Amino acid sequence: MKKFILKILFFILPIIVLAVVADIFISSQLRNSKTFAHGELAIWKDIYAGNIDSDIVIYGSSRAWVHIDPLRIEDQLGGSAYNLGVDGHNFWLQHLRHLELLKHNRTPKTIILSVDTRSLQKRGDLYNLEQFLPFIKQKEIRNYTSAYEGFSYLDYQVPFLRYIGKREAMKEAISIYRGIESDKMIRVKGYKGFDEEWNSDFDKAKKKMKYYEVQLDTTSISLFDSFLKECATKKIELIMVYTPEYIEGQEFTKNRSDIIQLFQEKSEQYQFPFLDYSNDTLSYDKQYFYNAMHLNKTGAELFTDKLIEDIQQLRTLRETQ
Repeated sequence: MKKFILKILFFILPIIVLAVVADIFISSQLRNSKTFAHGELAIWKDIYAGNIDSDIVIYGSSRAWVHIDPLRIEDQLGGSAYNLGVDGHNFWLQHLRHLELLKHNRTPKTIILSVDTRSLQKRGDLYNLEQFLPFIKQKEIRNYTSAYEGFSYLDYQVPFLRYIGKREAMKEAISIYRGIESDKMIRVKGYKGFDEEWNSDFDKAKKKMKYYEVQLDTTSISLFDSFLKECATKKIELIMVYTPEYIEGQEFTKNRSDIIQLFQEKSEQYQFPFLDYSNDTLSYDKQYFYNAMHLNKTGAELFTDKLIEDIQQLRTLRETQ
């Protein structure tokens, strides 16, 4: 029996060692990607390296990271700024970034929280899970991502297993090792403006359904409430913002008014301003959007300037009270 066990160990041990070495190599290279997984890897790397360390941070979904330019905010509001918008996810994973930000960077003075109709609706799948591949050893990432259909229990436990079948991720890691990845960052301090014209996304959505009804997630609402309470306790300047959304897209969401009301109630409860740009002139002009939910670069620049002006007015009003 002893010889049998030794033979098994002799066979398995090299595989385990190889898996560990491969995991370390792929992960260490992939962390340096500037473009893979919609540029999200670069954001996570900045968080864990303590490179955010900003006075002003922007939270939200893709509507945050394509709508609000931190460089314009730095120029006009002063202080350092960074956009932590995470593509395709609601407040659940936005809060994950908040937790990791505070662990590895100083607490920001101001948080600009971009909210929308999907903020409190939690999807079932772990969209763009490739962004977590090299960071899966982080405790909070494991805790938060395990709430989705994405990684299996063994993916979290067995070295390299999560990379099996992820050919693009491995190709990216090898390209970085060979020094042939593009030097162009697709996001600057977390932001990316899309210089695009109106596309067919909204027309396709209307063909599939008459309207869209958001299913609010009670756990996300509870987490959102805890976050607001935390910011109030820590005296962080929090500004909730509903960035421009094309008017026809607004009408497409059946229970939109109920969700807006929820944000207004939270604003009043915790005494945080809520800037709603649903009726802003930008929301009625298709030339500033590339789909119903997202401003193009021109629209984002115009909106960021409007937001900056409104924040300045809020601060002036607060100082005079």
